[in-house]
Formats: sequence, C-alpha cells, structure tokens
Amino acid sequence: MLNALKTRPLLAATTSAASLLAGFAIILPLVGQGPLNRDIAPANPPVATAMPAKPEAKPTDALSDMQTTAEARAAPKAVPEPAPMPELARKIAAPASDALPDAKRAIAQTGILSDQSTNAMATAAPVQELMLQPSENTESFANAPANPVRVTAEEPVSTFSIDVDTAAYSTIRSSLNAGVLPDPAAVRIEEMINYFPYDYPKPQAGQAFRPTITVMPTPWNPNTRLVNIAIQGAVPQVVDRPPLNLVFLIDTSGSMNEPNKLPLLKQSLGLMLGQLHAGDQVALVAYAGSAGLVLPPTKATDTARIVAALDNLAAGGATAGADGLALAYQTAESMAGDGEVSRVLLATDGDFNVGIDNPEDLKTLIAQKRKTGVYLSVLGFGRGNLDDATMQALAQNGNGTASYIDTLNEARKVLVDQLSGALYPIADNVKIQVEWNPAQVAEYRLIGYETRALRREDFNNDKIDAGDIGAGAAVTAIYEVTAPGSAALLNDPLRYGKAPSPGDSPELGYLRLRAVAPGATDSSLQETPILPGMPVTNDTRFAAAIAGFGQLLTGATYLGSWNWDQAIELALAARGTDDFGYRIEAVNLMRTAKMLSEN
Repeated sequence: MLNALKTRPLLAATTSAASLLAGFAIILPLVGQGPLNRDIAPANPPVATAMPAKPEAKPTDALSDMQTTAEARAAPKAVPEPAPMPELARKIAAPASDALPDAKRAIAQTGILSDQSTNAMATAAPVQELMLQPSENTESFANAPANPVRVTAEEPVSTFSIDVDTAAYSTIRSSLNAGVLPDPAAVRIEEMINYFPYDYPKPQAGQAFRPTITVMPTPWNPNTRLVNIAIQGAVPQVVDRPPLNLVFLIDTSGSMNEPNKLPLLKQSLGLMLGQLHAGDQVALVAYAGSAGLVLPPTKATDTARIVAALDNLAAGGATAGADGLALAYQTAESMAGDGEVSRVLLATDGDFNVGIDNPEDLKTLIAQKRKTGVYLSVLGFGRGNLDDATMQALAQNGNGTASYIDTLNEARKVLVDQLSGALYPIADNVKIQVEWNPAQVAEYRLIGYETRALRREDFNNDKIDAGDIGAGAAVTAIYEVTAPGSAALLNDPLRYGKAPSPGDSPELGYLRLRAVAPGATDSSLQETPILPGMPVTNDTRFAAAIAGFGQLLTGATYLGSWNWDQAIELALAARGTDDFGYRIEAVNLMRTAKMLSEN
C-alpha cells in the first residue's frame, strides 16, 4: 500500500511559450492601468534622419524593444496612484516578496498567470527574473484504473473496504478554482460522492450503522440501473463522548511558508479548539523548521497557551531528520486513559520526512500503533508538492482519514462540523461484499473504490485491515447494473459457458457488511437483500450526479453522449436541502469544468 512512498515523480509544466506569455504579461502593468493610448504624441518629436539598416532582431531583443516602445508611448501620461487598499485586503494580502514564488508556481502548474500573480510579479522583480525556471511540481496521486464491467456469471462477488476520505473532492475544487482541469489521477469518485452530507435513515438503537439500498434508472444509460448502497453511522450523544487526546504533528519546513499552508493550518486548528471539551487534551509536535515537542499535553480549555504555541511556529529551512512521527505517537500514548480516544493528526503540504525513511518501517509502525488504539489522520495543505499518494497510504494504514484543506471553510467543515465523524470511530475494519444474482444482473461495475478493492477471501479475515466509520458519518457506494437481455450488455456470452437459469427471486443481489466494534477483536456480520422498490430521493439522485461529475472529469467511456449540461441539470434538480451550500458549489464547479473542457 505504501509503494507510493518509494517514488515521487516530478512533473515539468513549463514551456518557452509560457515563459514568453509571462514576459508579455508583465509589461502592461508597467505602463498604466488600461490599454496603451496610441493617440498621444511624444513630447519631443524625433527629427527625421537617415538610419542605417537594422539587423533582424532576436526574440529577446523584440521583447526589449516592445517594452521600450511601450514606455515611450506612455511617457507623457502620468501613471495614476493606486487606490488605497482596503484594510481587510491589506491584512490578507501576501507581501510582494512572497508573491513571486506563487506566480512562478502558477506558470508551472497552468502555463498562465492570473491577474493577481501578474501584478505581484511586476512589483516584485524585473523582467529578467521572470525567465527563471519555475519551481517544479512534485504532486503525486493515489489511484488505479477505473473498475471494469464484470460478468456476473463469471465474477458474482464484489468486495471492498469502505472509504470516508474527502481529500479528492477538495483537491479537484482547488484545481478548478485555479482555472485548470484536475489531473485525472486526482479524481477518486467515491471521495467526491462521500464529501456531501446525506439524510439517510438513522440506525436503530444498538446498531452502529444502518444500510439503505435504492435502485434507480441510470441517468446516462436508459438500459441500465444504479444501485445506491448507503451506510449511515450512528450519532452518539455529544455529552456522552469519551475524552479526546489530540497530538498535532505539524510540518514546518520551508515549503510551508505560504498563506495557504502554515498560516491556514494555524487558523484551522484554532477553529477546532472551540469544539473541544474540558476533559480533552492537546499537544503539538513539529518537524523540520521547528522540530521537537512544541507544546506538551495541555488541557483543551487552556486556549491561550495553545494559541500562543501555534503562533510561535515558523516555517523555514530544509527538512530535518527529527523522529517526528515516533515522538507524536509517544506523546499520544502518554496522554491516553481508559476509554479515551487518541489521535495523531499529521498536517503537511507533502513533506513526509518524519524521521522514518524506509516505507516498510513506516507502514509497520503505523500498523502497530493502530492496534494500540492510536489512530493517524492526515491533513493536506497547499499545492505544488502535495503528496496525495502518501496521504492516502498513511491514513489507510492508520485507521484514520485523509482530508485536504484548501480554504478556511473546508477547515470548518472537517474540524468543526464533522469533528465527531472524523475523530470518534464507531466501527473498525468495515468491509462490504455484494453477491449479484446472475438471473437478475448480467453485468455490473462499481463506480469508484479502485484503491479500496479487496480479495473475496479478505472479507472473512479479521486480520485484513479495512476502513472505519466515525460517529454520524455516511458512506455511499454506487453500482451500475445491467439486466440479462438488455441492449446495454457489453460482453458477448461465452461459447462454452452455461447461461444462468431464470430464477423466481426478485433479489438483484445480497449485501454483506462486516465490521469490528472499537476495542473488540472479532467482527460482526450484517446481511441485507438488494431489492428494488425503495423510493428514490434527492440524496440518491444527487449522488448519481456527482458520480457522473467524476466520470466526466476522468473521461470515462461508460457515459455515452451524456454531457456536462445534463450533469448540471440533474444536480440542480436534486439539490434539495443545502444548508451549507455544498451542493450549489458542486454545480458551479461543474460549470467551470465544462468551460475549461471546451477551451
């Protein structure tokens, strides 16, 4: 699972054309606020004289001449003083010295500059500096090829681990808001679907979770159906929750010195403090720039001390080899008490040099600590060197979650609104297994969960690790199924195969759920037949729209002529109650993706 730790491919994203574009972009702000005024005559008209023939200019000379000409044309016109910057904007604006790296990174990632980056670069550096090689993009993502269509008569059983991570959706949003389509490898459709809250039926008393199964027509194929399997976790009384011990392992390497990295991280953790109880404890461990135990275990109510320790964190320097992860686990174990919940939360932009270089040793340590009840979750910040592959591997081995925080609103969602679901497990090692009835389902495919696939025999083996469900969390899995004799069948029947005999059972399939209660060693089994007839809700339709959204981003071949407009229409129609605006945000992201895909 940690193979992604062994290689981190470098992605070059700069071209000479992009560099030239950057050079042109920087000239215009130097000569005024609007287009050049070609009607203004020079103050001192030149005397007509015979000039020697000028040799053909080199490209670099042309750029210099263009700048000189532009400045000459604009010379008579005074450049107006910029309007005073509003106080709020002044507080959040990055210093000019910090803007240049951001602008270079924009060139590396997109090949273009935003207006903000362009203006910042004009202030920060001369034209010559714009031609410097931009910072390399080292992002890597954990994914696998899309699940294929499977023939039920040959492979009737589908097995996978549940996934409550949401990092992929936030990463996709970050790319689209930056004006670029996301890397298809960054698109994990199950994390997009599970990003949104759904009003699924709640578990009954004594149940950790409750499955709900809905069958509906497939939006992109009238000859198939979607089977929506929803699992809703129980919501315990907040007043009854056990004490929480949190150790934040914070990356303070030099690359974290950007507004959307360490400063956003500090703000995010500050939001979380208001949700903690008097019995909770917080500790801070840093690696790289500010290595070591920054804050020993401290009562969560001592917010002044915690905030002061956060404020003192500074990013700078290369990564140090401090045993950050080992120290974080040691600190968490010292805080733990009977019945309490202990978590290590690793916050980083992609630097995972936490003192253990060997991937297998890292995997072993995390697995061992998981057995002691100390779970590991990962919070990603910033872009450019985001190591999503390692984030996923660490979170999966640590029985934790992987989240990507790109805005303060996302921090509020992850660390405030969904705190219980992120930190309080109600079921571990949750596995899903579906056996399809070949008399009713000839073909099927699971949409997403490629990195969570399990072998059939893993389902009954409690030693095989799987995902966990937190308090109040919901998990959705969607299958597209095709009936025997449908015009949508993609596989020819086998010449020597035996055709399934029509059965009397109306069951499309059979759902098995296996999970281990926190603190227990043996799993329990829950079984449910898959039957049509449950009412289709806005939640079901919206989840289908997001499944289509993800497939459109990856260029999936199963959508036929279904397009962005139809995805947007379905999402809008199924928006329903949208208290936090997450669903309309998704619609707007679809609109952006449509625009970018057409350009």
